[in-house]
Amino acid sequence: MPPPEPKAELHRYLQAAREALLWKLDGLPEYDVRRPLTPTGTNLLGLVKHVASVELGYFGETFGRPSDEPLPWFAADAEPNADMWATAEQSRADVVALYHRVWVHSDATIAALDLEAVGHVPWWPAERNEVTLHRMLVHMVAETNRHAGHADIVRELIDGKVGLRADNDNLPPVDEAWWADYRDRLERAAHQATQSAPAPGPQE
Repeated sequence: MPPPEPKAELHRYLQAAREALLWKLDGLPEYDVRRPLTPTGTNLLGLVKHVASVELGYFGETFGRPSDEPLPWFAADAEPNADMWATAEQSRADVVALYHRVWVHSDATIAALDLEAVGHVPWWPAERNEVTLHRMLVHMVAETNRHAGHADIVRELIDGKVGLRADNDNLPPVDEAWWADYRDRLERAAHQATQSAPAPGPQE
């Protein structure tokens, strides 16, 4: 079997991460996709809104292929973190539809350009804003998976649902009693380590 073409392989990983992020919204009521679950406000729909917005920039303006999507949460006068949550007027359907449109726009850029094609990220410092399509694909695979991981934890906090994707949760086939015992073992180990550990110092 010949090795996969590098651009196609990177695109496959990006698409898998996109779908994993969206899957975390499935089956939840409106409140749960929006409510903040961390002190910094991390929430599921906001993660999708953020990833859609930054992807549009990285595969759009960066390569001279801007879209006509309005992103007022990125305006100069927008409040901090406006891209990290959905207002009451921004429906789940609107945010998901935006993300799907972003996929189409990004995929057109990916298809049209070689991996060595050069672009410039307008919001990065001038000394390092020259990038290739290859670098942007790697960047967005990392970015999307990072936030899909956030979504995975947030979803578990909401209703206990976990897993890699709908057809493969990537977890051992065990029951709830096993997980409860496993968590207790980890808690005991943490206490035991605390009792015997030296005082924390600077990281080496």
